[in-house]
Amino acid sequence: MDNPERARILQGMTQASKILIVGGGLNGAALALALAQTGHSVCVIDTLGEKVRKNAAFDGRSYALALASKRLLDAIGVWERVEDHAQPMLEIKVTDGHAGIGPSPFFMHFDHTEIEEGPMGYMVEDRHLRRAFLEAMAQDKAITQINGRTVVSQQVDATGVTLKLDDGASVVGHLIVGCDGRSSGTASRAGIKRTGWDYGQTALVCAIEHELPHHGIAHQFFMPPGPLAILPLTGNRSSIVWSERTEVAQRINTLPEAEYLQVLRPRFGDFLGDIRLQGDRFTYPLNLTIANSFISDRLALVGDAAHGMHPIAGQGLNAGLRDVGALAEVLTLAGRRGEDIGSVLVLERYQEWRRFDTASLAMATDMFNKLFSNDNPLLRLGRDIGMGIVGSLPGLRRGFVREAAGLTGDLPKLLQGRPI
Repeated sequence: MDNPERARILQGMTQASKILIVGGGLNGAALALALAQTGHSVCVIDTLGEKVRKNAAFDGRSYALALASKRLLDAIGVWERVEDHAQPMLEIKVTDGHAGIGPSPFFMHFDHTEIEEGPMGYMVEDRHLRRAFLEAMAQDKAITQINGRTVVSQQVDATGVTLKLDDGASVVGHLIVGCDGRSSGTASRAGIKRTGWDYGQTALVCAIEHELPHHGIAHQFFMPPGPLAILPLTGNRSSIVWSERTEVAQRINTLPEAEYLQVLRPRFGDFLGDIRLQGDRFTYPLNLTIANSFISDRLALVGDAAHGMHPIAGQGLNAGLRDVGALAEVLTLAGRRGEDIGSVLVLERYQEWRRFDTASLAMATDMFNKLFSNDNPLLRLGRDIGMGIVGSLPGLRRGFVREAAGLTGDLPKLLQGRPI
């Protein structure tokens, strides 16, 4: 953090940097590392201070990293920093039913042995993943970090971009990348509108300690108010992502710990023995929001800034890392050909690569949530029969396992585990 470039920026001077990334979360950090490895100069600007972002209690989330996402983290030098904290996901069990009554007899069961490439994915806690990214960025001389500063304006012209910060400093470069979340200021300042809607659901998120081992099995239990995901963490612990109608979720989250567990237990079941809370509880409102364009003049959007989806399939971060892999590859190859990496012609390649895949995933998560988050008897019968069919056909099961592992579609090189 003694970088003289950073010091000049904070003193209000204008500093040249080739690619300016707004948002230093997981996607922003992954993109910075991927670009720095291929010779780009990168500046990452985040509104939060470094101490807050490194705080182990900063966030209660955990992430289901698909196998392809793990390969990207390995390629950019992050996986070795989190591997000891990662729990392999060996099986996924999907059921449908009611709280306190149990699942229907129809279910889907996916096993990693059907793809013969290792685990379908890994569960990693946010606190470990975030710290690993921050440490990796701090050690890369091609990355300048500006923490605790907010972008207040952005200007674009034919030759470059300028970001004005809240302390009066300016940062200039060739391209802006917005990695600043669902309410992306980068997108708003560029006049990019969004399409989406609120689900009227809120996710209750926490970690649970349980008496019995989970054996690396992830569970998705669909109930009328919303799905409950039980995702294996290291040790006898699991991450809970529990969707309820917003007004109900707000009431549940205010309950004392003992009463919170009383509400959770009929939904969770007793297959892992006695359960108890570990750490704090969190809530996140659920909505769908897709940027109408992923690019503008000398600007690209990545991750939630481009697309925020329901967590029903656990693909939010995985979709963002696909963006990272695609944009890093497009910009790197364009730079090697001597092209202007900020030109619309270059950025359109990124948008074309990611637009269809993102739209398909958004529609799928929206459809699954609407299909399963209700108690219509006809829909319930149809989806239970559908799960039974998928569960009984090896070809379909294998296709779902490969999809869950992130191995389908036009994969960027980094997600194949290959350098750009």
